[in-house]
Amino acid sequence: MWKSPKEMVLLGKFKKQAKIAGILFIVLGLIGALFPVFATFATVIFVSWLMLFAGLLAGYFTFVTDKSDFSGWLKSFILVGVAIYMLASPLGGIATLGLLFSMYFFMDAFSGFMLSSSIYPKKGWGIWAINAVLSLLMAVIFLVNWPFSSMYLIGLLVGFSLFFDGIALLMAGNALEELDKNE
Repeated sequence: MWKSPKEMVLLGKFKKQAKIAGILFIVLGLIGALFPVFATFATVIFVSWLMLFAGLLAGYFTFVTDKSDFSGWLKSFILVGVAIYMLASPLGGIATLGLLFSMYFFMDAFSGFMLSSSIYPKKGWGIWAINAVLSLLMAVIFLVNWPFSSMYLIGLLVGFSLFFDGIALLMAGNALEELDKNE
């Protein structure tokens, strides 16, 4: 298939950048997995700053569009308040984030079980069931020793996620290189 020069340049850039980003993600993921407490603190601080920025933007847009919008002001106030709390008390932020992860995994397990049961006995139902069981297991692991387990589990999960994202990016860059060689 013919590719335009623009597509060739974009694919070349993506291929190179995917490999670089993949290696960086793998390194960051390994650091996070080896030093989970450090990764947990870094994650909480990063999430706190994102929430603070989002809360300030929500407040600004509420001010500009409709100053009487109570729900817009409430959203802004909650985001800014939680962000300040998490920045001022990182241990409390870690416990909060751990509880949120637990709720996420419980909801993911529930939806996985529902999806699995809705497609049973068709092909693929088993992988959704396994995913649901693993999500349920993660939720229970977070809750069993909460809030103390949050100190290392958040960092481990973020580290593993970055590591596998890095592998995926590296593989994508390599796959594009193989496609170029075959053409």
